[in-house]
Amino acid sequence: MKLLLIEDELKTSQTIKQGLEENGYSVETAYDGETGLNMALSNKYNLIITDIMIPKINGLDICKRLRIIDSKTPVIMLTALGMTSDKIIGFEMGTDDYIVKPFEFAELIARVRALLKRSESNNLINNIMSFADITVNLDNMEVVRSGKQIKLTAKEFGLLIYFIKNKGRVVSKSDIAEHVWDIHFDTGTNIVEVYVNYLRNKIDKDFKTKLIHTRIGMGYVLRTED
Repeated sequence: MKLLLIEDELKTSQTIKQGLEENGYSVETAYDGETGLNMALSNKYNLIITDIMIPKINGLDICKRLRIIDSKTPVIMLTALGMTSDKIIGFEMGTDDYIVKPFEFAELIARVRALLKRSESNNLINNIMSFADITVNLDNMEVVRSGKQIKLTAKEFGLLIYFIKNKGRVVSKSDIAEHVWDIHFDTGTNIVEVYVNYLRNKIDKDFKTKLIHTRIGMGYVLRTED
């Protein structure tokens, strides 16, 4: 899971970033609103955390501008402004959650997990799954990456779905064989490697950002960066 943290207080930013990374999240940081908004609009994040009182563009305006073109990415406001009226304004601007400083880090993690879980469920509405710039329609088996339609065989499609369901987690060849081919024993073949290469040639070869990465001796992982 890739998160964006927009916080101008360096020590606070470093502490939050470290804590999130220790809980398994990939975190990119910005120290002013203008940089943060540009990053939010230019990259794909699973969730955004922003302070309100930050230089150049405040957190409320970031959320308001983001919602014009992106209505789905969850946003958490993390701020010292704790009045009910402040929270109402935040929700009106499109934030999904509001945490008042000072706060317990465990609470932040719980809120992050809850929003990510809800967001993942929303991605399945109308039988649509997505990861990074890939969209998969489970009804007609249509796969699109960055606007380009990709034709997959039934097994390639099943393999992609398994990767998306386990995004960010290393899956072994035996895991893949069991869940995609329903094979519960070692066949002595390299069928998994062959089909992973087939899938790579179709969804990764012609794109700058590679999504399927090999973990030698362990298996494969679907993520936006190696």
